[in-house]
Amino acid sequence: MMNPKTASLVTPYGGNLINLVTKGEERLELIAQAGRLPSIQLSTRALCDLELLATGAFSPLDRFMSQADYEGVLQDMRLRSGILFPMPITLTVDAQSLAGVGDAVALRDARNNLIAVMQVEEVFDWNPQTEASQVLGTTDPRHPLVSEMIRWGRKAISGALKVVDLPQYFDFIQLRRTPAQVRAGLAELGFDKVVAFQTRNPLHRIHEELTKRAAEEVGGSLLIHPVVGMTKPGDVDHYSRVRIYRSLTERYYDPQRTLLSLLPLAMRMAGPREAVWHAIIRRNYGATHFIVGRDHAGPGKDSTGKPFYGPYDAQELVAQYADEVGVQPVYFKELVYLPDQEKYVEVTQAPPDARIATISGTQVREEYLAKGRLLPEWFTRKETAEILMQMYPPLHQQGFCIWFTGLSGSGKSTTAEVLTSLLLERGRQVTVLDGDVVRTHLSKGLGFSQEDRDTNILRIGFVASEIVRHSGVAVCAAVSPYRAARNECRKMVGTERFIEVFVDTPIDVCEQRDVKGMYARARRGEIKGFTGVDDPYENPTDAEMVLSTVDITPEENARRIIAYLEERGFFTVDGARG
Repeated sequence: MMNPKTASLVTPYGGNLINLVTKGEERLELIAQAGRLPSIQLSTRALCDLELLATGAFSPLDRFMSQADYEGVLQDMRLRSGILFPMPITLTVDAQSLAGVGDAVALRDARNNLIAVMQVEEVFDWNPQTEASQVLGTTDPRHPLVSEMIRWGRKAISGALKVVDLPQYFDFIQLRRTPAQVRAGLAELGFDKVVAFQTRNPLHRIHEELTKRAAEEVGGSLLIHPVVGMTKPGDVDHYSRVRIYRSLTERYYDPQRTLLSLLPLAMRMAGPREAVWHAIIRRNYGATHFIVGRDHAGPGKDSTGKPFYGPYDAQELVAQYADEVGVQPVYFKELVYLPDQEKYVEVTQAPPDARIATISGTQVREEYLAKGRLLPEWFTRKETAEILMQMYPPLHQQGFCIWFTGLSGSGKSTTAEVLTSLLLERGRQVTVLDGDVVRTHLSKGLGFSQEDRDTNILRIGFVASEIVRHSGVAVCAAVSPYRAARNECRKMVGTERFIEVFVDTPIDVCEQRDVKGMYARARRGEIKGFTGVDDPYENPTDAEMVLSTVDITPEENARRIIAYLEERGFFTVDGARG
């Protein structure tokens, strides 16, 4: 059955709509052709991109970028036609996936469903360091996209697309609208001006107040347009967020001037460039104004503890290109709550002696959700607070990951063994993922090239993330020599539940402990690529804990970790007693 989302697709701003084949003999012929073609399985990110290409959300793009478009976007945020477009949209593949690919290739989702057929017109090399530097302004692996790039292929392919079906969803289908459908819905509201609100977080009272004021300010309707594709790692899942959005719009927003619709976008967390991109996308959905927040689309702090982008960089860049984009910025004003007056006001309008109530994001997580306390109603609606409590139980009921990293022979596995006993004593369910054991089972057949090592570590990270997601404890002990792979694992698990423990043992001590003689064999050249000898180990720059095993016993170190976990709140008082 045809996906109903493909019924009415147009592109309003000069882009050529992808040839969407929805019925008849041509569709059947295309499906038959795809059955004879080699296939490429699309990543979640590529699938999001393809959907938004097909529906006109990325207008004027009608395909994954050619080399000329790609290089133009990297250098000056413009396609080869000169049209402003700040974000590269490429389909990256590895050499193995390209093997056997000729003039055409079938593009399939993770379940092998046919999505589109591409006429392969270009294959070009791309460099992740270059792209990260020019688009993100950083190559720091703490940036989530930088760390993700280690999994991307080093080739990019481009060509005309014929789309058979858009991705099929079963959740919130009434809220999943194409740009054409959103524009039609906005037209029914009858306002000439539309202000769009980008969000990847739950809506609290301050966001509610802000969005309502923005619609009043521009004298138009409001498009609440949350991202439900890929957002920042560790964000509240989109199921919970959309339940909140739907509940609030139904109860507290004016239905005559408000439209809620979901955006299957894969964010890049690229700060200023991404803010301009978001404005372009919302233009294609019918918006005339766009709310730009402080540090819009910012990924947080880098490896040195500094924000990747300045708080107003995004607002300034959107303002610079507003006329060219056709969307005017509405700035996210800082509001504060005055409990004595029971209202929100702009911070600049608060009386000097007024009592101000505030709750930081850290307090939300650590003082309320982590302790099972209901958030106050002045801060968030009761509906929001209850949904968040359902999805985020108290910290002592949540899972976490202890990630031991260090040289071979540093004492990781021995300390992990002691720690496991202490965790079990406190009633936590523990799974140990030791590097040597994982290579025997989960990663059998992998070698010791950097690519294979990264693959091994990412497999451990994936398993750990699933354990943690289901409220278990993952104790991982692997050399994991490269920062980028470790940061990717942190991202998969979630920063707040990932505890990196660097076992900082000097290499000469590790060699003395080496009963298997691996270091000696590496020194003689019998083993190539041995970490610490002829392959680097990249020390963590901001591990949660650093342990010495030279003059401290494994038990002492394990109890230090337990004390840290108790301080963080991962045990109740009774659980801490054992």
